Amino acid sequence: MPLFDHLGELRVRLVRIVACLGIAVCVFYFASPTVANILIAPVREFMPSELMAFTPFEPFSVRFKLAFWVSLLACSPIIIWQILAFFLPALKPSERRWFIPTFSAAVALFLLGTVFCYFIILPPAFQWLLEQAGGFGSIVPNMSSYIDIIIKFELGFGFAFELPLIIFYLVIFDVVPYKKLRGSWRTVYVVLMVISAVVTPDASPITMLLMFAAMVALYEGSLLISRVVLAKRIKKQNAELAEEERVEAEEAAKAAKRAGSKGLKKVAK
Repeated sequence: MPLFDHLGELRVRLVRIVACLGIAVCVFYFASPTVANILIAPVREFMPSELMAFTPFEPFSVRFKLAFWVSLLACSPIIIWQILAFFLPALKPSERRWFIPTFSAAVALFLLGTVFCYFIILPPAFQWLLEQAGGFGSIVPNMSSYIDIIIKFELGFGFAFELPLIIFYLVIFDVVPYKKLRGSWRTVYVVLMVISAVVTPDASPITMLLMFAAMVALYEGSLLISRVVLAKRIKKQNAELAEEERVEAEEAAKAAKRAGSKGLKKVAK
């Protein structure tokens, strides 16, 4: 299509996303007290009291922020669908068959990350954080701070759990061959450790280690799935890498031989 037709289609899809978010925000704004109670349920036992607001404007801002982020989560299937559908015409017929599986996997992994964070990460993370004030101070459960950090946890783990999808497509599009991903596991683990430290919104080593363990499991699982699903492609990649290594070895041997011959001639002179 011409450029303006592409821009027109992009505008239509953005309008759909904004309209969906707008309706969801209105609904969740009025339901935000219930949503907030659900959100803080895993950490309520570690809270010294009910959430408190320090300014008259704070309850409104917290309700709106909570409604927006929950709407973003609830509308994520529609948002992901619209984004992928915009790029769908550019794909080849052989590539379009991955559209529905990619969409389903992206939504499922994001939701899995938020559920994992809700049940596994939030309780030990908040317990450790709140225990740090023991012996020299007390913590006031500020409404804005608690909701913010829980939302950041949920979003961080939701996006981090997209790792298997990224690994899978790195192998599909030959960006990074499977053999290199498998052989560079030490470097990958270090990178995952750094990502875990960056994504987690607190400085808790417990949270970071739990995130790191989850990402390592996802990384290894994605490699296993890639090896099973893309066995032929991986075999082809390995053959190409072996051929490249063979050619490089032959060239290095020839270069060494030429260098040795030149050295002998200089000695003879």
